[in-house]
Amino acid sequence: MSARRIAALALPALAVLAAEPLYVLVDTAVVGHLGSVPLAALAIGGTTMTLIAWLGTVTAYGTTGRAARRFGAGDRPAAVAEGVQASWLALTVGVGLAVLAQPAAEPLARTLAGADSDVAGAAAGWLRIAALGAPGLLLAAAGNGWLRGVQDTRRPLWFVLGPCLLSALLCPVLVYPVGLGLTGSAVANVVAQTLSGALFAAALVAERVALRPRPRLIRRQLVLGRDLLIRGLAFQASFLSATAVAARFGVAAVAAHQIALQLWFFTALAMDALAIAAQSLVGAALGAGDAAGARRLARRIAFIGLACGSGFGLLIAAGAWAVPTWFSPDPQVHRQALTAWPWFVAMQPLAGVVFALDGVLIGAGDIRHLRNLTVLAAGGGFLPAIWTAYALDLGLGGIWAGLTLFVVLRLVGLLLRLRSGRWAVTGAVRV
Repeated sequence: MSARRIAALALPALAVLAAEPLYVLVDTAVVGHLGSVPLAALAIGGTTMTLIAWLGTVTAYGTTGRAARRFGAGDRPAAVAEGVQASWLALTVGVGLAVLAQPAAEPLARTLAGADSDVAGAAAGWLRIAALGAPGLLLAAAGNGWLRGVQDTRRPLWFVLGPCLLSALLCPVLVYPVGLGLTGSAVANVVAQTLSGALFAAALVAERVALRPRPRLIRRQLVLGRDLLIRGLAFQASFLSATAVAARFGVAAVAAHQIALQLWFFTALAMDALAIAAQSLVGAALGAGDAAGARRLARRIAFIGLACGSGFGLLIAAGAWAVPTWFSPDPQVHRQALTAWPWFVAMQPLAGVVFALDGVLIGAGDIRHLRNLTVLAAGGGFLPAIWTAYALDLGLGGIWAGLTLFVVLRLVGLLLRLRSGRWAVTGAVRV
């Protein structure tokens, strides 16, 4: 597989992946100038919404692997059918989450914000509105999944980038001239997510395939997606715990954590473009019976991931003193951000390889191994490290040292799995 073919899939996926976190960075910058309390509230509410985004990732990744194998075996209608059922599942879960968020927002925000009632109240109000975008967000994730599976990464580019650009323009208008403040940020989120979901749904209708729900196939997707869901929950337990610990170090610490965390999500999802290409290409290769080609592709993508991660590390190091000032005028927030920065820089090359190999194993359908590895790294590394940081009063630097440990443990496990070759199982559907 040539680097040109990898790039042809990865570059449009990069724009799709970068669009949402780039919008969040704009959102963070806009809200940050309202003060430390609104920024801390956005950190709490935004981290909670990340849980829904991870559910979307589970939907997208599970759909990509299954659709890619069927596409590689020469059955495009079956690949699209995976997208139809994934979309029904996404819509059902999204509506349920939007309804559940209304009573659950306040107790959840208070749990994460600790004793600061001002931050908790603002976060709950933001979350109730932002959760209304959950159906659109999950529909877009399902749409991304099946389109990537059939190796179409160009339409998702327009279906995600357009709504995000519209919302990025809308956010500062609603926050400042209209005067909605933090609420304007939540409304802009809902607009982008709903419009994006509608565009992906229209693309599915245009395929002229049967659109009725098929409970048997949905149940099969749920069973096969179980390991991805557990893996995603391990991530979310880790990031929610990190935000909760940061909140207990004070408003400036949790605001600085929000800045660093959203930048980390931006670089992680940008590097995950290689993982998207890997899911599609590895799944198609194994569906076509080409295990040797899949192994060659995995090695090449791992080296590309290392190069991309190293490049991000250099850029982040160069911006250590300037970047935090883009998001908050508060000197205390800047000082807190600098304590996380060395760890943030150091993990980038390692993370580039981790995200690339995650995509290889997801495309291969080797989800159980990824589940076990993520749970082990979170439960045995990240969570003990950040709660130790709280107990020993190590501050934000301790939290980010724990995140680096999380990346290192996953890297070791992925390299060992890649070397074993047991992940490369051929066939239209992995047994």
